[in-house]
Parts: sequence; C-alpha cells; structure tokens
Amino acid sequence: MAQETAQVTAQATDQAPARETATAATDGIRRGELAAFLRSRRERITPEQVGLERGRRRRTPGLRREEVAQLAAVGVTWYTWLEQARDIHVSTQVLDSIARALLLDRSERQHLFALSGAVDPSPGSQCTGVTPALELMLEQLEPFPACVQNSRFDILAYNRTYGRLLCDLEAVPPEDRNCLWLSLTHDDWRASMVERDESIRLMAAKFRASMAEHLAEPPWKALLKRLQDASPEFREVWARHEVLRPGDKVKVFRQAQVGTLRVTGTSLWTGPNAGPKLQVYTPADAETHQRLERLHALVLAEA
Repeated sequence: MAQETAQVTAQATDQAPARETATAATDGIRRGELAAFLRSRRERITPEQVGLERGRRRRTPGLRREEVAQLAAVGVTWYTWLEQARDIHVSTQVLDSIARALLLDRSERQHLFALSGAVDPSPGSQCTGVTPALELMLEQLEPFPACVQNSRFDILAYNRTYGRLLCDLEAVPPEDRNCLWLSLTHDDWRASMVERDESIRLMAAKFRASMAEHLAEPPWKALLKRLQDASPEFREVWARHEVLRPGDKVKVFRQAQVGTLRVTGTSLWTGPNAGPKLQVYTPADAETHQRLERLHALVLAEA
C-alpha cells in the first residue's frame, strides 16, 4: 500500500512541471492577444476624438502609446509593457481607465477584462465614442431621425425622433439595441419595416462584409451566434454568402403614430476608419417632412 502511495506521489510530482509549462504557455498566448487587442484599438482612435491636437509630425496611425497612458492616467512604461505582452499584474481600476481611454464599447470592454483574467467591476459600462459634440449634433438634427451606430449595427446613441421611428427604443434593453437583431426579433420594429425582407438581406450582406475584418473578435462571433440561434430567417439569409458594402438609398417605414415615411439614409463616418458612423434619415418628400415634424412634436409632448 505504501509502495502504491509513493508511486502516485511520484507521478503527481512528475506531472506538475508539465502543468506549469502548459499554464505558462496559455498565459503567454493570452498576453499576446491582449497586446494585439490594445494596439488595434489604440490605432483606430484619432487625437481629435479624445480632445488632443494632431500636430504636424504624426506617423503613428491613431493615438500614440504615451497619449493613451496620459488619458488613462497610467505610466507610459507600464502601458508599453502591456502592449509588449510583458508578464505584469493589471488591476481592475487600471483596466477600467484603459477601457475608457480607448472608448471601448460594452463587448470590447468585456473582451479586455477576459483577456486580462480579471472580473469587470462595472460590467454594464461602455465608452461608445459618442462625444458631447456628436450628442449635440444628434439633438440639432431633429426632427430628422438620427443615430450613431457601429459596423455591427449596434445603436450607440440616438435622438428623440429616431427613438420612436420604428419602436420605443427606450423600452429596449441596451444590449438588444442592434438594428439587425431588432429587425429579426422585435415585433414593433419588424412591423414598421415596409420592405422588411429586402432590408434584412441587405443588412446581413453588409454585416458579412464588415465582419471580414473582425473574424477572430469575440463580440462579432457572439453576435453572429446569437442571430443564428434566434432566427431561422437569418440562418437562411446568411447561408447565401452575399456581401455588400454600405450605401445610401430611399427607405420606407410605417410609423405607428404618423403613418408612412419615405426617407433617404445618409451615413457619415465619425473617424478616418470604418468604425462608428452618424446615420441620418432626411425626408424624401414634403409629406414625410410634415410627418416627421408631427412625430417630433408628439415625442416632445410626451416628455
């Protein structure tokens, strides 16, 4: 019996270094993924988006490392080590600061904490990149419906007219405020889409085209799985493998309170890369203009 116990102990001792080596390798891969993720998010943000001057001698795409460190209130050397995949401990407070400095949305923030092996103290937080200037622009565009959305069709911000265009967006949980998701699952939103089948086909094709640049990113994969699990209609459309780049066209909506609206959609990118965009619907005819003004008045009366 003692001999068997000794053999088991010896085997466990022999296996321990192998487990430690495997753990170290996994941690190294995770740190490498974290470093690549931070670099990609830093490079997509322009200095103007975070209130910094561009300057004349800027060769780095997006922000410099020292600028992110300044915005996050962390040491430059320490942040550089993070992007170099060094084996250092990261506190949740520092991760929160970095998430805010890099304007991460909810899914990206979740990915950051997962790669860091930390628990997010504020899992519902997000920094959408919607600046006060953009929020003011949304308000000033009323009565025309307008929103800011990313290339996954997440609705990051919207004005009051857009909030009642297809449904009551305020009643929709923030995690469900995605145009493609609502087009497939929300009864009121679907009822407002006059050309629903064609619109879903076009959105799925645009989503596929955009996803080509984000194939390995968990937020994109999670949304795709969620859409496929929830909607046979989406699975059928997705199987066609259609690809379409964003474009503008006249859209027709059936608004529950004011009737049919014919609007022209215009997209304006908020930065040099295909990230968040300002989506504005302007009236395609005089009748629609009047109906949008009536909708805006109704929204104001309910406030």
